Amino acid sequence: MKKFGFLMFLVVIMIAFPKMADASSYSARIYLDGQQINLSSGVKVENNNGTVMVPIRVISENLGFNVNWNKAAKTVTVEDAWQKVTMVIGSQYADINGQRVLMTKAPVLRGGTTLVPIRFVSEQMGLQVRWDNTQKAVYLTSSYDGSNPGEESGVATSTVDGLSFSENRLMVAVTGNAKPKVSKLSSPDRIVIDMANTNFSETFSSNADFDDVTKSGQMTVSGYPDVKAVRYSLYNSNPMTVRIVIDLNYAKNYTVSGLENGSGLFIVDLNTTSNPAPEPGTGGKKLVVIDAGHGDHDPGAIGVTKKREKDFNLAMALKVEKLLAKEKNIEVVLTRSNDTFLELKDRAKIANDLKADVFISIHANSGPSTASGTETYYYNESDKALANALHKEIVKAMGLKDRGVRYGNFHVIRETKMPGALLEVGFLSNKTDESKLFDPATQDRVAEAIVRGIKNYLKVD
Repeated sequence: MKKFGFLMFLVVIMIAFPKMADASSYSARIYLDGQQINLSSGVKVENNNGTVMVPIRVISENLGFNVNWNKAAKTVTVEDAWQKVTMVIGSQYADINGQRVLMTKAPVLRGGTTLVPIRFVSEQMGLQVRWDNTQKAVYLTSSYDGSNPGEESGVATSTVDGLSFSENRLMVAVTGNAKPKVSKLSSPDRIVIDMANTNFSETFSSNADFDDVTKSGQMTVSGYPDVKAVRYSLYNSNPMTVRIVIDLNYAKNYTVSGLENGSGLFIVDLNTTSNPAPEPGTGGKKLVVIDAGHGDHDPGAIGVTKKREKDFNLAMALKVEKLLAKEKNIEVVLTRSNDTFLELKDRAKIANDLKADVFISIHANSGPSTASGTETYYYNESDKALANALHKEIVKAMGLKDRGVRYGNFHVIRETKMPGALLEVGFLSNKTDESKLFDPATQDRVAEAIVRGIKNYLKVD
């Protein structure tokens, strides 16, 4: 029996079932995608004033969910990688990932079996339900088969290569002919993105927040009041389907863009009310992409006092973003705004697909303990003017040795199609440099210096 994520199953319960006698029992059959679920001997499906109630343990165990029964509290908890739902016998309120939700009928206990309303379950799990009154059968069907004409079922023709959440936008880097289906659900509020015939790339699984066994993971989001977290998993294996869920704190509109004309970047933008927000770089402003190097399981260089390069890089990127957000002629996008990991090719892809005007990757250096100072790297001769503009300002702000502007064959500035620079602000392997790199006042000065360098290069006020 194939396993569905928990968001698919607790959605099953109330699609226009005919009213019958109160608490009538039937030897009804239950089908999941055409395959009959074998019920234990004596287990019945019940119709309670028009609400069809089904045994949660039987169905859940057939779908592979974890079910726990607390006899003292009279609670049943069903969970998987996606959801945790707690229901109380006799209460119409369920707890879904910490959010209180009203059900149409309270769960009941019949001879040791917990029965729940099937429509409520279906609305949480993404299944469709049909009741055949003549045959006394419940038919559960996947709400999205995701197949595209000409594509073989169960075969992934696209891959998800990376995820990033920045500027209240979810950015998904993909390879292949992905066709995302986006929907908004409630109880709890969330935005669901399904991509059929899609799998996670081999490099995506290197993300420490991705469990290669369950094929699922979660990205923590902070600093954005609309969003709790972003979850993702290989939701179905036939067809191969990647599901990404944006857990919201309240209902929120969104716009969708990307993947047009071969673009490898898909964007779900929450910066909208009734009027869609313009895509990055389309409002007449100069678009700057700031890349915080390393992240998550890749700490980068380790300092004298064990401080991590990835933490410095992210702190600086966030400070630069905050300053650039105040500039009326500049728009900024971060490749990562939290402790997540993106492959180098995905960082470059974000900038290329957005057609950015400038790409800047922030790093800290490492070497012998005597090595000290600031370096800035470029790849193409056409990038040198940007590197010089940034380097001049950063050296003054850091007050360390000027190690010059240098050629560097780094992937992120080699593969980006716009002027790019890679900053090595100071040496973590040097005690004096490390102290300055993690000094908040120095970081503020360097962030201001980077912004001045960007504005001088772009010639904007």
